[in-house]
Amino acid sequence: MPLPVSPPPPSTEALRARSGLLNPRTYEPAHFDAETRRILQATIDWFESRGKAALMADYHAQTWYAEFLEFVAKERVFATLLTPSGDADGDENKRWDTSRVAAMSELLGFYGLNYWYTWQVTILGLGPVWQSQNAAARANAARVLESGGVLAFGLSEKEHGADIYATDMVLTPDGDGFRATGGKYYIGNGNVAGVVSVFGRRADVEGPEGYVFFTANSAHPNYHLIKNVVPSQMYVSEFRLEDYPVRAEDVLHTGPAAFDAALNTVNVGKFNLGFGAIGICTHALYEAVAHAHGRLLYGNRVTEFPHVRRELVDAYARLTAMKLFADRAIDYFRTAGPEDRRYLLFNPITKMKVTTEGERVIDLLWDVIAAKGFEKDTYFSAASRDIRGLPKLEGTVAVNLALVLKFMPAYLFSPASYDPVPTRQDAADDEFLFRQGPARGLGKIRFHDWREPYSQYADVPNVALFRSQAEAFCTLLAEAAPDETQQKDLDFLLTLGELFTLIVYGQLILEQARIVSLDTNTIDQLFDVFVRDFSRYATELHGRASSTPVQQEWALSQIVKPAASDARSTQIWTTVESLATTYTMRP
Repeated sequence: MPLPVSPPPPSTEALRARSGLLNPRTYEPAHFDAETRRILQATIDWFESRGKAALMADYHAQTWYAEFLEFVAKERVFATLLTPSGDADGDENKRWDTSRVAAMSELLGFYGLNYWYTWQVTILGLGPVWQSQNAAARANAARVLESGGVLAFGLSEKEHGADIYATDMVLTPDGDGFRATGGKYYIGNGNVAGVVSVFGRRADVEGPEGYVFFTANSAHPNYHLIKNVVPSQMYVSEFRLEDYPVRAEDVLHTGPAAFDAALNTVNVGKFNLGFGAIGICTHALYEAVAHAHGRLLYGNRVTEFPHVRRELVDAYARLTAMKLFADRAIDYFRTAGPEDRRYLLFNPITKMKVTTEGERVIDLLWDVIAAKGFEKDTYFSAASRDIRGLPKLEGTVAVNLALVLKFMPAYLFSPASYDPVPTRQDAADDEFLFRQGPARGLGKIRFHDWREPYSQYADVPNVALFRSQAEAFCTLLAEAAPDETQQKDLDFLLTLGELFTLIVYGQLILEQARIVSLDTNTIDQLFDVFVRDFSRYATELHGRASSTPVQQEWALSQIVKPAASDARSTQIWTTVESLATTYTMRP
């Protein structure tokens, strides 16, 4: 399907809806079509009608969310939002549109990670199916969604985690197909999934040619559900297949294509981790500011204490940056194609950076909300626990940083020319995401000049300071690059990766800031945070065991104090303070 050359320019109202923090009271995503808006509003209404007391009671009682899945079935939520146009059987509302997938991910995160999780693992389960040319399997997945069912992604194993090279799910030929035997672990929705996309290997074929992706059904008698491995509402299953029959209509991919399908599914599905974190942090921010502003200590509002204001402003700035980056990354996903795979850098940063920033936001808020954050009737009691899982649902932060480093030379030193990436709010099917092709050649991907957005905001004091730190980073790599020993020192390289990630993070934030006409005081405040973060990672680099004297000297030179502004601080605090009365969930 060809990419629209010139999607209609978004209205000011649509841009505001996309860029601001989610507020269920005023939520009106004007950039979406009528059916998408209806589904999103119906989801808000379902949660708000239940109220926070019921929401948190179910959370702490670890109640399976059957009523939510009944709502999903009734409103055709998953069927409409997760079925590509080519499998929609003529339904004009069905398509795979990354912008509305992200919107639902943020919305479900806002009300609780458990509800986000069943949506998320359905997306992962669909990845290998929608990448397959197996028409029967695709039609079956579409039927499962239409009936209100969910899917699962059978990749990880108890002994090997997500190390798919070492899978113990073995398929033995039986004449008509295969018989599959083996276990899977950490498999969400594994208790009820109508389709489980399972990764395994043939017993009779060695090496990559033996990989197989196939579908199973959790209701089949040869599918044995063992247990839920976590104490939670969500069902993160351990299951085992024993002599499970796999017919031709069940096989999705074979050989290296099965391996590629696994990685490409992660590219599509795990992108939503960042939006789940944004939703969680937004609800927690409202609750924390409202609590602090309404509480008196020593005759003063808690929000009158300077350290509390600093923590709340930092939390607000970090959350705003998370949303700006992730929203801009959507455009690169939707504009991607064989000749433009820049999204493959922005994806691990969304998975890693946005989610770890979410942890920082919650930590800052917890210092403010203090003991209240432990109380079972607060949303925060769930947020403080659940936010930890998101950076760990895709391996570890280290896995994603190591991936990010593969792009660093081309990104910093070999810019290429691209047409500007538009703000993608058109109702198009993002079909390229299911034909990404082989998962290799990352080092050959080129990027547009990262300096351009920084130059556009050169008059903003902290952007200018951060730009100087970024330029100094390039000088470090040119004049004191990691030697052979350091290139094997993952501890050293991960700190280098954090510094590089900040530069990419800032670039997309500035691009989105221009799109939504973000005021310069807010931009200055965001980069106040980034200047301090760059200084902190430079300090870490200085302390690494393998850092050289030249690198240590460079690191000390990059410990920079951000530019301060009383006027800016007053404006940002006024914005943060207003959140105290912006949103409170119905009891």
